[in-house]
Order: sequence, then C-alpha cells, then structure tokens
Amino acid sequence: TVERVAINLDDARIPDNKGAQPVDEPVVVDGPAAYFSTLPVKACVAAVRDAGLPASVSQTAGTFLCNHVFYGLMHLIEYGRPGVRGGFVHVPYLPEQVPGGDQPSMSVQSIAEALTAIVSVAVTTTADLKETGGALH
Repeated sequence: TVERVAINLDDARIPDNKGAQPVDEPVVVDGPAAYFSTLPVKACVAAVRDAGLPASVSQTAGTFLCNHVFYGLMHLIEYGRPGVRGGFVHVPYLPEQVPGGDQPSMSVQSIAEALTAIVSVAVTTTADLKETGGALH
C-alpha cells in the first residue's frame, strides 16, 4: 500500500521494540495536523498493478511506528529539505512470516519489483492520476 496521509499523532496499541507506548502524543509538538505524501500515490499504485502485483492506496499510515516515520520524514522535508519529494510504502509480510496464511504476504523478489516500479514512477511523474482510490471505511 502506498500511503497518502501522515498524521501528527502517536497512539500505540502495543509497545515498540524498546517498550515505548505513547498514547495521544504528537509526533512533532506544534507540528501541523497532517502531511500529504508528495509522491504521485495513485500513479505509483497503477505502476505496481501494471507489473502484475497487488497494490492499493492507503489513506492513513495508522498511529504507530509507520505513521511516526512517515510524519517525521514529511516534517523534515517541509522544514529542512524543501523541494524533496517523500512518502511511505507499506510492504506485506514474507510468506514464511505468516505460516497460517491469515495475513497478506509477498516474496522478496515481488516486493523488490513493486518498489522498483514505485521509485521509477516517483522520479519521472509529477502529476498524479485522477481516478478512484478512496476507501469506504
């Protein structure tokens, strides 16, 4: 999934690897409520699908580590690296990480192909596609 929005909120339902579990805390104190990805999100998704792999737009990176990293990146770009484009991509588990098969998974080779397609589009496309990609929930 290619993420569209990073929000200024850490609200972890489980602790991270160091045991930290922030609840209702900003990623950046006094930072804006949210940042949009500056990548052509829908064009990136289309490129992955054109490569024969599953992909979708994700409207939010959640409120745990992925969102924290995404928001931090976009804040750094906004205030320290103007003109740089940034975003976040969630990749699925490897098949061996889901022995019960109850979660989506993908081989390392397929993940690499998807990321290659995303990077290729991200560096060559300035205008995103105008097509549906919203969610009902």
